[in-house]
Amino acid sequence: MSDSEEEGPDRQLKLVIMGDGASGKTSLCVRYAQEQFKKQYGGVHVALEIWDIGGQTIGSSMLSNYIFGAHGVVLVYDITNYSSFENLEDWYNAVKKVCVGGRLPHIALLGNKNDLEHMRTVKQDKHQKFAQEHGMTSYFVSAKTGDSVNLCFQRVAADILGIKLTKPEVEQQQRVVKAEVIKYSNDVAAARPTPSETKSSFCSVQ
Repeated sequence: MSDSEEEGPDRQLKLVIMGDGASGKTSLCVRYAQEQFKKQYGGVHVALEIWDIGGQTIGSSMLSNYIFGAHGVVLVYDITNYSSFENLEDWYNAVKKVCVGGRLPHIALLGNKNDLEHMRTVKQDKHQKFAQEHGMTSYFVSAKTGDSVNLCFQRVAADILGIKLTKPEVEQQQRVVKAEVIKYSNDVAAARPTPSETKSSFCSVQ
């Protein structure tokens, strides 16, 4: 372990994940935790302390304890569940209530289950309009496939710190999809090959 790893992070940010049950909050946290621990932004080592409120409801007496002191709040909804989107206003108001008289934390809007685009019930323009009206950054991710999850958290942290991500930093977080490519022998190009006549490799698509 290097000295820099032993010293710990330069900054620690508290992020609270909020939204209706079954919107995928815990899955997002698990996905991110499995793939990322401590990141470096512009030479600053940052640790994200992610609070998953689990089954807490909007009216929960404990909700204010979770929100208090947060640097950022991620409002999550399921793009295939319209009611989870409609309830975002109440979740947003819960944050405002805790922060009354003070400055709101950075708030990001996150549409989850992007892998179920064919089942989408919340149009993208509604998502964007809600984000713009409330001054939020916005993202579409899939906790199931991991699509854009790391990039979302990285951008939220960078926005809180006032750091602009470089192009390599963004590209590093893009998911890579591997598709099998079958190469046919020249002499059997017109015929259906047998397993012994094929070779396979992988093509990376970003």
